[in-house]
Amino acid sequence: MSDLHGARAAQPVRVLLADDEEMIRHGVRLILRHAEDIDVVAEAANGAEAVELAARTPVDVALVDIRMPVLDGLAAIERLVALDPKPQVVMLTTFGDEENVTRALQAGASGFLLKDEGPQELISAVRAAAAGDAVLSPGVTGHVVKRMLQGGGRIGTGNAADDQRLTALTDREREVLAMLGEGLSNMDIGRRLEIGLGTVKTHVGRILDKTGTQSRVQAALLAHQAGLAG
Repeated sequence: MSDLHGARAAQPVRVLLADDEEMIRHGVRLILRHAEDIDVVAEAANGAEAVELAARTPVDVALVDIRMPVLDGLAAIERLVALDPKPQVVMLTTFGDEENVTRALQAGASGFLLKDEGPQELISAVRAAAAGDAVLSPGVTGHVVKRMLQGGGRIGTGNAADDQRLTALTDREREVLAMLGEGLSNMDIGRRLEIGLGTVKTHVGRILDKTGTQSRVQAALLAHQAGLAG
């Protein structure tokens, strides 16, 4: 695949696949094999197995189905993001899973990917998640974000003056948070602020710690609720 030109020189991204359908796992595994910088290190047929494997096998990115036996994807996501170190969790979904996508993002998932996305999109999504960027399929992003902002799934108070998590941020961290709300990647933020990628990642990490958010998706929603992003 032409996508290989972006392969990292460092160790491959370690991926866990969790889906109760063997054919889905097989298809995803075949696609990811075409990327030299991605290595599928574990596969699980249910959520409980996924958590167990991730706890004992170093994993950078976990691709998790929402509907699985024993332990469903939502419960699995909550346990996966509680691990130390925690993998970046990307939920594999269908368009009809809008409510579950919302709940998964609230639980700390780094984003979601439609099951019918093409090979290039799947490979790019794994790389983006490993780099700390949000993974959001354009086809449902607008619906989900609107639902979270209008519904009961608020991440913050909506009042920046009263939200201690926001007042703890430095001016530069608030700038970065606003850019997360715009949906910018770490690379785009670095270019706009003329700072290195490592510095951007440090700012994002501090923002997540200070605001108590589990992922940059939650931080982006907080930026919208606080009026930092249009």
